[in-house]
Amino acid sequence: MSQYHPPVLDAKFILDQLIGFDGLCEKLQLEDINIDLADAVLEEAGKLSSEVFAPLNWDTDQNPAQWADNSVTQSPGLKEAYQQFVDNGWSTLTAPEEFGGQNLPQVLGTAVSEMWQASNMAFALCPLLSIGSVEALLAHGSDELKALYLPRLIAGEWTGTMNLTEPGAGSDLAAVSTTATPDGDHYRIKGQKIFITWGDHQMTPNIVHLVLARLPDAPPGVKGISLFIVPKFVLDENGEPGERNDVYPISIEHKLGIHGSPTCTMAFGDNEGAIGYLVGEPHKGLPYMFTMMNHARQGVGVQGLGISDRAYQQAVQYARERVQGKNKDGSKKPIIEYPDVRRMLLTMRSGVEAMRALALEASAALDFAHADNNSKEKYARLELFTPIVKGWMTEFAQELTSLNIQVHGGMGYVEETGAAQHFRDARILPIYEGTTAIQALDLIGRKVLMDGGVALESLLSDMAATANELSASSNADAQAFGASFAQAVDKARAAKEWLLTNAPSEKELSQAVCFDMLMAMGYLCGGWMQGRTLLAVIALTDANDDVYGEEFLAKKRISAMYYSQCLLPRALHHFGVMVQNPQALYEFAVDQF
Repeated sequence: MSQYHPPVLDAKFILDQLIGFDGLCEKLQLEDINIDLADAVLEEAGKLSSEVFAPLNWDTDQNPAQWADNSVTQSPGLKEAYQQFVDNGWSTLTAPEEFGGQNLPQVLGTAVSEMWQASNMAFALCPLLSIGSVEALLAHGSDELKALYLPRLIAGEWTGTMNLTEPGAGSDLAAVSTTATPDGDHYRIKGQKIFITWGDHQMTPNIVHLVLARLPDAPPGVKGISLFIVPKFVLDENGEPGERNDVYPISIEHKLGIHGSPTCTMAFGDNEGAIGYLVGEPHKGLPYMFTMMNHARQGVGVQGLGISDRAYQQAVQYARERVQGKNKDGSKKPIIEYPDVRRMLLTMRSGVEAMRALALEASAALDFAHADNNSKEKYARLELFTPIVKGWMTEFAQELTSLNIQVHGGMGYVEETGAAQHFRDARILPIYEGTTAIQALDLIGRKVLMDGGVALESLLSDMAATANELSASSNADAQAFGASFAQAVDKARAAKEWLLTNAPSEKELSQAVCFDMLMAMGYLCGGWMQGRTLLAVIALTDANDDVYGEEFLAKKRISAMYYSQCLLPRALHHFGVMVQNPQALYEFAVDQF
């Protein structure tokens, strides 16, 4: 198995040079937080991820979670790893101090989360969902529920889950049939939920389920859904886990990947009814759950980034070691010297670095929104980024993890090398927390058409400014990047205007072109981040920077130029397909398939 090397220096570079971490902390009035502290946090997270989580990754794949007697036992070693995670305070990183958190910026939490996901994605899903539960309760829970549950969830003493999907209600949440009947100061929840990640385990003394259900007087459709807390163990008068609640895992799925993450079918109320507590107001559960879901969607995008970087690192290691053919002097030739292998490796590296910068840019948008009195404009930028981070980054991860197998050749197809595990683990990412099509429809409908393209135009204006700055540079690389990037931004503007003109009068147009719009915007956003990276590299090189080092900056320059030459053109392709609106898609009748 390959060793995992956390991207500490690159994350620090992005936080420092692209995000402006020190300035962000000043705006957030975090006087004691700066880039040096962030660097120390990244270093410590890197140690835990590489020394504790990563060595368990293969073992969790080969020794998956087990279900018996309506109970799940996690893969060996994970309970001890989780306890170390909690003991070191990692679950508290970005949570508010009021409930025991450290109140660090979200963007730093995202940089750390990448390391958890890259080192052991199946395990890291557990704290990811707990953070989402915290966000939902912070935004919508009563003071009483916050006091009872948030300190324990934030401390990592308990974990959280999200219960949406049912056997008859997948992405169509209007079909949710789980019921909640009033019973004194609580409710009795009855129904079944499927595909519940980390729905049960033995790592903590309690699990807090957030569950969508319908009240007896609920109106039909999504407007009749409410949100409930359903603990595994009902709390006693002292706020401690007491009686076992009537909620049980009745099976776990046998999956293609993430074997160490138990995916449960959860039965609520097969006996007397599971005790649950209403979160917020009745019938507003869906928007409440979207608070958790949007956090999870960005988190899944980070999973795509993390697993792609892990695959890249493994591919580089193998390409250096694998000998194939000879040099002219008769010496053995490692495959990393062949141009096509370098093409694959640079595609992986440049793509990963673009994704990392975009993930941190998107996360920082939330911090900047908070710093600017909850700015609607900055929230709009965050919301625009969310489907791109989730959709594009997880789709791109399919290609990048597959390239790892290709670099390995036949050995990549053999499980023992571990390359296949990364590919298998990555395959769920464009599916859960909303498929790629759902992200694409969200982008084109709610994030572009609904506001008349205002948020998108704001982003494109910022991109155009970067293109102008690149083109105005005296550096030849910057000028070349600027020319290609300006062309891509122009294509994006033309596609936006075409969409705004044609979508209102053509019923199915948005659905037909949304995927290409999503992918085009992903590659364009990646190009924006790489263009800004190139500008920062040029400035640091001209200033004889000694913080990041000459070799690091040289690598960043080449990676950015490769993106401009080989990956940015994909945005032009997808925008071209989009505005062409291929008629064959409509002409091929359903019964012809």
